Amino acid sequence: MMSLSKISLLDVVKKQFTFKLTAYKQVFISLIFIQLLAVFFSFNGVGMMGSSSESVEIDIQFYSADMVIIFTIIWALITAILITTTPYKNDDFTFVTNRLSSNLSNMLFLLTGSIVGGITAMLSTSLMKIIMYLFGGQGYIAANHSLSEVVIGYSSTILYILLFSGLGYLFGTLVQISKIFVVLIPGIFIGAGILGAGSLGFEWVKSIYQFIFTEPSILLFVLKVLIVVALLFSSSIAISNRIEVR
Repeated sequence: MMSLSKISLLDVVKKQFTFKLTAYKQVFISLIFIQLLAVFFSFNGVGMMGSSSESVEIDIQFYSADMVIIFTIIWALITAILITTTPYKNDDFTFVTNRLSSNLSNMLFLLTGSIVGGITAMLSTSLMKIIMYLFGGQGYIAANHSLSEVVIGYSSTILYILLFSGLGYLFGTLVQISKIFVVLIPGIFIGAGILGAGSLGFEWVKSIYQFIFTEPSILLFVLKVLIVVALLFSSSIAISNRIEVR
């Protein structure tokens, strides 16, 4: 007698997500390489100041994880685009799957990547301090951050990375429908950058930037980013439903 077992969507998503964590380990290896490269560039510092008297000279060099965060955001954007391509999508056919489970497992993977990338990017400041302590010669390394500042820094970084992951995933999904988006979307952002976000026809770019990136309240910032990310991923799911079954 033949028996059929019903597999729930949650089970399929969990299996696909676990598989991708193992199969896509090169993604995290590339993250380590990119962040180490960014740490190297960060040793130029983000600013400096100094003062001197007849017998004392003080030079202060400022360092931050900004460069590492930028490199990590670029990594997340590219990774999100890549997992929408055919070679990565074919991996999903190892399982009994549909577009929804594939998208959900991809989003969980990107969320995990954003969390890992955000934490390691912020921890890079500790790596810089250790390197400077060992090889920087004489000097005093100071870092005064309250617990709330650390929490805000980590959470904001993770959300920024997740936001650009969502953008990359939507871009990659659009490209799967029409290759014209390969030229169209970068052209829009390059045009906005050259002409200015406030120029005629690009006011929406400035509005989006101000809506998200100039929010002074951390709670509202978190809420706005989560809403935008949800819209980006929901749009990707809706658009992917238009792609013909291969």
